[in-house]
Formats: sequence, C-alpha cells, structure tokens
Amino acid sequence: MGSTTLILGVGNYLQSDDGVSVHTLEYLMINEMIPSHIHMVDGGTCGLDLLQYLEGVENLILVDAVHAGKEPGTIIRIEGDRIPAYLAMKMSPHDIGLPDLLATAKLRDIYPSKVVVLGIEPESVQFGVELSDTIYNKIPEFAEAIKREAIL
Repeated sequence: MGSTTLILGVGNYLQSDDGVSVHTLEYLMINEMIPSHIHMVDGGTCGLDLLQYLEGVENLILVDAVHAGKEPGTIIRIEGDRIPAYLAMKMSPHDIGLPDLLATAKLRDIYPSKVVVLGIEPESVQFGVELSDTIYNKIPEFAEAIKREAIL
C-alpha cells in the first residue's frame, strides 16, 4: 500500500469559527471530494486519544482555525519548522492536547514524515455552533485546498 494520509480536524465546535474543521470535513464527505483510501477524523478537542489514528500515517493534514493576524477567511498553510510556532500561538481548549499529541508521536516513533497544517483565519470564536458568514462562505475553497493537499 502507498503512503497513508490522514486528514485530522481539530477545534472546538462550540466556539463558532474554531469549529471550521468539523464543517469542512462534513462538506468534504457530503461532496465525496476525498478518495475512500484517505482517512478523515474529526478530532475535536481531543488530545492523546488521537494517537491511535497516527499509527502508520505518513502524510498528516491538520485542519484548524489558525490565528495568524490575517484577514478573516484567509487560508493558511503551515509546514515543517513553522509548525511548533503555530502550536505555541494557539489559544483555544484543544491547544494543550495537540502539542502533546505530536510530541508523543515523536517519542513513540510514529510521527508522520509529512505534517501540514491547513487553517483558516477565524472571524469569531465566540460561544456558538454557527460559523460566521465569512468563514461559512469560504468552506468550498478551503475544502478544495485540503483535497489538493491530500491527493498530492
């Protein structure tokens, strides 16, 4: 079998745009944009519980809201050495779990050979399950970016 890809959505569904990964993974599934051999997991705010999904994964795509000080709706791609900086600047409840997950994966020697964060600059992270209109309208474009990354 070729390289194993995992699309892992993280974020808090209850904090508006921070839950963009849930909505985007759903969009990818409904529109059948990702081949069935590529795994998609909604990791939510889980941390080390997700370690089992990294077993055998060579290409990890983390999907998240990313606070980068850009215009809301801006799609952001982070790879390699810039990932620790992304993890350090995160501010929502799943922040603690994600750095621990990746550090433990390194210790257990199951860290994927390629890790990419595909994010979108949120407009609102207020309490609520609805996305802001800005982010909701960007989901098709965001989903296409994820598809391109997954099918490389």
